[in-house]
Amino acid sequence: MAFSRKNYTYIDTALREGVKGMRQDKSDRKFYLVREDVLPEAMKKTLEAKEMIDRGKAESVWDAVQKVDLSRSAFYKYRDTVFPFHTVIKERLITLFFHLEDRSGTLSQLLGIVASSGCNVLTIHQTIPLQSRANVTMSLNTSGMGIEIDELLARLRKLEFVEKVEVLGSGA
Repeated sequence: MAFSRKNYTYIDTALREGVKGMRQDKSDRKFYLVREDVLPEAMKKTLEAKEMIDRGKAESVWDAVQKVDLSRSAFYKYRDTVFPFHTVIKERLITLFFHLEDRSGTLSQLLGIVASSGCNVLTIHQTIPLQSRANVTMSLNTSGMGIEIDELLARLRKLEFVEKVEVLGSGA
């Protein structure tokens, strides 16, 4: 599955104008960050079908929904309301939180991955290590990034000294 390992997805709560008999202006729409494992299957399959279409692995909506075992009506219901995390972030600033083992060179390795992905470090704060653990908060400008944010997070999580990586926020 194209999205089975993605951690987060945005859901547009104002699914479309006329929800529950009320017209909603597009500016009134709210977005939430939701873990993928709590999404209904239809939303997950819609994301998977959209990914297949975008990557050319399906020639049409019909072809994509057949491959993921989803009805066309469910696809059309969710297609404009559920998006992968990386496609919604229009702002190119992101703040990450890390919980690291205290080892020599860990911050240098972390920064090496960030730099090799094309990010520019705007701020960085590291706590004094306690019980062989340290916290790092880093704000990044991702406008020059050559990979998706999900891929950057996956690379950072693979480092053996990284115990936790979280996205604290994103914005302009």
